Amino acid sequence: MAEQASSGTVTGADADTGTNGVDLLPGASHDHEGHHGRRSSWVAVSVIIVGFIVGGVAMVPEPKWWLFWVGAGIVVVGGIMATVGHIFDDWY
Repeated sequence: MAEQASSGTVTGADADTGTNGVDLLPGASHDHEGHHGRRSSWVAVSVIIVGFIVGGVAMVPEPKWWLFWVGAGIVVVGGIMATVGHIFDDWY
């Protein structure tokens, strides 16, 4: 039988490697700075959420297309802010 850790942790190994030193995330680079949690990320995502809310409210109870497109424009502005803030650069 294989030796198993009892508490779910592996002793004597790095956090990113398995028991034999094998990389658990091949191709993953851990030397980049994460962009999530920064103020610019929160602002961009908040703008996108506001745009979706505006677009959704425009559809109730009867569609107001001008307001829907204003919401879509707000989402696009938030997407541009997110791209400029590099929050899409650190996919795992």
